[in-house]
Amino acid sequence: MSNIQVKRIYEEPESTDGVRILVDRLWPRGVTKEKAQLALWMKEVAPSTELRKWFGHEPERFAEFEVKYREELSQAVVQPYMEQLRKLAGQGRITLLYAKKEEAYNHALILKQYIEKVGSLRH
Repeated sequence: MSNIQVKRIYEEPESTDGVRILVDRLWPRGVTKEKAQLALWMKEVAPSTELRKWFGHEPERFAEFEVKYREELSQAVVQPYMEQLRKLAGQGRITLLYAKKEEAYNHALILKQYIEKVGSLRH
């Protein structure tokens, strides 16, 4: 069982969320810092602005988006943040938070899988 879950930031925080981490580049509209109850805001692991705009949340582009986003996640500049996420997940539950309404085609799911895969390769 994974220690990583994904949910929309607009859902109510729960005691089972563990460490709540916003993984969007932009702060979500209408959410106060108090309501968000974040431990971290990791803009650095969000898709680049260029990639996000290209994707445009078009489901038919999701497969290509996933390939391009995984490439971004593998860049050296992102590795310290990925290491921090893996370490936090190793210590207990983390919740990756995103703002988009689309639940099936979002980067947080890709990020979760990426952290789990890379983490399992190290053990």
